[in-house]
This record gives sequence, C-alpha cells and structure tokens, in this order.
Amino acid sequence: MADDTVIRAERAWIDGDFRPVQVRVTNGVISEISEPVGAPRGAVQIPDDAVLLPGLVDSHVHVNEPGRTEWEGFRSATLAAAAGGVTTIVDMPLNSIPPTTTVAALQIKRAAAAAAAHVDIGFWGGAVPENLGELGPVHEAGVFGFKSFLAPSGVDEFGHLDRAQLDAAMDEIARIGSRLIVHAEDPDLLGDGGALGRGYAAFLASRPPASEEAAIDAVIAAARRSGGRAHILHLSDAAALPAIRAAKAEGVDLTVETCPHYLTITAEEIPDGASEFKCCPPIREAGNQDLLWQGIVDGTIDAIVSDHSPSTVERKRAGSGDFGLAWGGISGLQVGLSAVWTEARRRGIPLETLLPLFTTGPARVAGLPHVGRIEVGAPAHLTVFGVDDALRIDARALQHRNPISAYDGKVLTGKIRRTWLHGQSVFDASEGGAGEAPWFRRPPSGRLLTRGTV
Repeated sequence: MADDTVIRAERAWIDGDFRPVQVRVTNGVISEISEPVGAPRGAVQIPDDAVLLPGLVDSHVHVNEPGRTEWEGFRSATLAAAAGGVTTIVDMPLNSIPPTTTVAALQIKRAAAAAAAHVDIGFWGGAVPENLGELGPVHEAGVFGFKSFLAPSGVDEFGHLDRAQLDAAMDEIARIGSRLIVHAEDPDLLGDGGALGRGYAAFLASRPPASEEAAIDAVIAAARRSGGRAHILHLSDAAALPAIRAAKAEGVDLTVETCPHYLTITAEEIPDGASEFKCCPPIREAGNQDLLWQGIVDGTIDAIVSDHSPSTVERKRAGSGDFGLAWGGISGLQVGLSAVWTEARRRGIPLETLLPLFTTGPARVAGLPHVGRIEVGAPAHLTVFGVDDALRIDARALQHRNPISAYDGKVLTGKIRRTWLHGQSVFDASEGGAGEAPWFRRPPSGRLLTRGTV
C-alpha cells in the first residue's frame, strides 16, 4: 500500500459483525473507519464474494529455529502464516535448541527471527524444573508467558513439571504477573511409549481422556489456589469441558484453546500407518468432536490455534508409520481457518462464531489487546477470505518447510486471497504461488514483539 490507502469492502469484520466499510491506512496503521461513500482514487476494492478480516492471530506455533531448522524455520513458517491469513504468531519455547528458558536463549531466538520474519512474532518462555524461581528475568525480557509440560515433552532439553513444581511455577507466575500455559496430560495415566504398530487405536488408547482430565484438574487447582493466570493448551478431550466451565464460572483466571485438527478430523477416519495424523494429545472420536464443537458455540473455548508442530518427513514416518515411534505434531499453520470453516459450515455454524477464536481470542490469551481487530489505531493487519472458494490441499505446495500434512488431499471451502501486514502486502494469491511470485520475493517486514507491544 501507499502511505495513505483506502480499502473498501461490502463485508468487513468489525466489532463482532459484518458491515460495509471504508478503511483508511496511513503509514501502516488504521487511521479511519467510515461508511463506503464515493470511491477514492486508488482505493482497493474487495470483491463482493469475499470478506475483509483482521489479520488472524496464532498463539501456538513451533518454529524450531535455531537448532532444528530443518523441521521448520522462521522464513518458511512466517510465509505459511501469511498465506493462511495469519499476521501475528507467538512462538513456542521448544523445539528449538536452546529452548527459550533463559534470557540468553531468548536473545538467540530473537536474533534468528529478526532477519526472516514475514509476519509479526512474539515469544513464549519455558518453565522447566531447572529455571523455577528464576522466571522473573525472562518475563522482564518480554516473553508473553511461560509454557510448561506436565508429561514428557518429547525432547530431552525441555523437561516436564511434577505436581509440586506445577504449584511452585503457578506461585511464581502469580507473583511476577505472567501466565502459565500448560500441556496438560498426566504421565501416570499415559502408556509407556515405544513402538505401538501402524494401527491408530493402540496410540489413542495410550493417551486416554483421563490423562487430560486429571492434568487439567491439577492446573485449575493450582490457578485457584495461587490466583495466577493459567491457560490450557490444545484441548482434545471434551470431557474436560465441564470442569473448565465450572472453574471459569467460579472466577478462576483460566483460558483454553483447541486446534483445527481436533475440530475437523476424527479417529475413525485415520488410516493405518498414517502417522501424519499423530499428535499429543491425540485426535479423538467423532462423538468427542461433537462436544468440542459445543464448547466452541457456547463460548467455553477461547481460541482456535494451529499447534503447528512440524518435523522432517523422515521423523514423521519413523517406524514406517508406527504411531508410537513417529514424531507427534500436526503441520497446519497455513490452512487453519479454511479447515475449520469447512467443518463449521457443514454443521450450520456461521463464520461469525469462528472469527473471535481466530483473532481476539488468541490475542487475549497472549496479551496482545490491539491485534486481531479492525479499529482506529490498530496496526493495519488485514486479510481477504473468499468464503466460498474451493481449496485443494497439496502438502508439496504449502509454505511449510516439509511436505507432509494431515490435510494433504483434502478439498476445503474458503481460501485466503490476500494478506497485509502493517499495510504492506505479504501474500497475494492473484500473483501466483511460491518461487517467482512478487509476494514470495519481498523482503521480510515482520516485527519482533515483546509483552506490551503491538
């Protein structure tokens, strides 16, 4: 965009509703919102069969650089985000090496991101047994909160917390005014690990719903006792929703997210050996998915985020598709809104119900009050979504570094057509795909965010 540009749309998502709008962008910031009267010269007109949305927010992304950049790096991840309409991501403290558990490690991570960010990036810190009692300096360095595991994380350099350590972490989080985001599975209720075979049922049985429920109960108890802020990551077990609802009603400072793969894929449809579907906690049965959707509709669930956790194809196919040996993680950063909208529309759920969970919901989880909104003074992060466009997923054509995806071959409804970051075009489907397309060759313009910035 020029330094002063007008975007016009018949349907723009503003203040929780769609309406005709004219948005003026000045020096990368939304400077005016008005009725679309007249047609200013040079205005960008959004086609009537598409909607103008705020840039999406994904508060759960594993970029893995440095240390495991062959799994995913900042350039590939942020190009995928832009192509998926996502203009702000918050990076997880693992599986990079070193993990983001110290100020020095955060500086290394930020240096790696600075030269390759095509969208804005914030960072979570990590709470591990070794740094409990020393979270304050990392908090002051600008992380948005602290990630912890209650079961083994899958990588040796990021240890999990036992129940006493969870309580200690919550006390420290409350004292410094941060938030604890928790991978909630109880290790005492998980299988022993190792080879399980190519059948999905054995893997699903190894990570039962009771493990999530017990761990979530522990997080709720720790948050209630300490008064600290807690967030439940990647909820897959809908049976935990009543406890979450009750805790929220009681006033416990608790939020919860789920992921597109839990809302769009069921255990019953996962073929033998299809380890691209492996994630932890696992994708569960169709009846469970129905109840997760109830949690979306009734507002219990606060955010829908990707938990983009990629690896190399070789790691995802380890053991020739053995669900016990393959890496557990779904690559879905680029396709989240399309996948969820496809299933929502099938269920008769309007787009208006979904949009807060892709925008203001994850922004609130991360503590970013001015992103995920089209409002005066907000950064001009915008995306255009063709609500009826067909989108056939080819894992080789996605911007993710490794060409393997649980969505490969699916035909979805709804496609991102264009994305702007701080008023600058970072994706334009009309220019073509990766390689020679102008959007792909533009220099990175993303900013590194710290707590309290936009």
